[in-house]
Amino acid sequence: MTIQQTLRRRRSNAGLALCLALALAGCSTWQIPPEADAEPLRQREVSASSRGVRVSATVLSEEDSKRMYGADVNRTGVQPLWLEVQNGTSQALWLLRSGTDPDYFSPHEVAWSMHTLFGGASNKRMDDYFRDLRFNNPIPSGETRSGILFTNPDQGIKLVNVDLLGNQTLMPFSIFLRVPGGTMDPRLSQIPLPPSATGIMDYQDLASLRAALERLPCCATDPSGTIQADPLNAIGIGQLTDIGAALVRRDYRRDAREFDLAQRVFGREPDFVMRKQAQAGAPANWIRGWLAPIRFQGQLVYVAQVGGPVGGRFAPRDKKRLTLHENVDEARNFLMQDLMYSSGLEKLGFVNGVGPAPPTRPRITLDGATYYTDGLRAVVFFATRPRSLSDVDFLEWVPYLEEPDTRQTGATGNASQ
Repeated sequence: MTIQQTLRRRRSNAGLALCLALALAGCSTWQIPPEADAEPLRQREVSASSRGVRVSATVLSEEDSKRMYGADVNRTGVQPLWLEVQNGTSQALWLLRSGTDPDYFSPHEVAWSMHTLFGGASNKRMDDYFRDLRFNNPIPSGETRSGILFTNPDQGIKLVNVDLLGNQTLMPFSIFLRVPGGTMDPRLSQIPLPPSATGIMDYQDLASLRAALERLPCCATDPSGTIQADPLNAIGIGQLTDIGAALVRRDYRRDAREFDLAQRVFGREPDFVMRKQAQAGAPANWIRGWLAPIRFQGQLVYVAQVGGPVGGRFAPRDKKRLTLHENVDEARNFLMQDLMYSSGLEKLGFVNGVGPAPPTRPRITLDGATYYTDGLRAVVFFATRPRSLSDVDFLEWVPYLEEPDTRQTGATGNASQ
C-alpha cells in the first residue's frame, strides 16, 4: 500500500469516526429532565392582585433552567420568566406576551438553539417538551394557569409587565423582580425617595410645576462640575411602575455604558440609562435619567438626556464610545412620539430648557461633540395603562409649533450655566 493510500484511508476512518461521534452525541445530548416542579420558584415569587386576579412571577436562575429544561437555557441569551395567573373573574383572560417583552422568544426558537446535529428524535422531543412548559392561553374563569415566557435578559432588577385581556377590558400589572445571580441595583433603592424627604418640593398645580421644571439645570456636567455635557431635554413625571412599564412596552432596556457615567446631574451619575432596542445589537437612542428633588402631586419627577449616536443604527457596533449626534431635538421628538404608543401617557407639554442653539452656532459638549436645538424640554406625564392616543392632554405651555424667536421666555433658571 502506498503512502497516499494510507493517508486517504486514515482520513476516511477519521471522517467515519467523527460522523459516528456526532450521531451518538445527537442521540444522547439531551434527555427529558426527571423534575420540572415549579415549587422552588414559588419560594421567591413576587405577586400582585387586583379585581379578582392574582399574578405571580419569578426569574429562573441557571440552576432552575438546568433542572426544568435539562439544559442551561440562559446561555442562549434568553431569560426564562415563570408566570402564574389566578383568574377569579367571571370571564376568560388572555396573556398578551408582547406586553411583557415586545421581542419575546417562542419556545420553538429557544429549543432550536439547543438542537444537536443528527439529533433527530431527540430534537423533536425537545421541541415538544419546551412547548409543553410554555404559558398557555386562555386562563378560564375560576382557574389558574402557569408557565414559562422566554424574555430578553435584564441584570439586577427586572420590571415585568403583565397585560391580561378580557372582554372589553385590560388588566395591567407591573412587578419588580430580583434577577438571580445578580445583586440588587443600588440605584434602584435611591429612586423612590419619600415626598417628605428634606429639600423635596411637592408642587400641586401645573403653573408652579412649569416654573420649577424650567429652573432645573440646563445640562449635565463632567465629574468636576466645570464643563457642560449633554442638554437635559426631557422630563418624565409619574409613578415608577408606570414610567418603567411604558418604556418596556416600547422596547427600551436598561443599558448603562462606561461613557454614560461621565455625565453628572445633582452631583451624581445617571440613576438609570436605557436604550431603544435595535436590530442585531446596533447602537440606538438613549435616555439617561436623574431623579429630580421635586414632586408633582406626590409623583416622581425625572429629568433626562435624550440623544443618539452619530450614524444611528449604522454606527459601528463594537465602538466603545459613541459620539452624540448633533440633532438632539430629533431624538427627543422620537422618544415623545414613541411613548405615545405605549398606552401609558396622560399629558404632554414643552417647557424652556437649555435655550435655542441654531445649527450655525452649535454648542459644544464633552469630548468635543456639538449639538443644535430649539432649547425646549418635552414633559411627559405617565399614567397606568391602558390609555388611548386620543386621551392624551396637550398642555398649553410653550407652543411647540412657533418659531423660537416668537416664544415667550419663561423662568429658565440655570439655562445660562
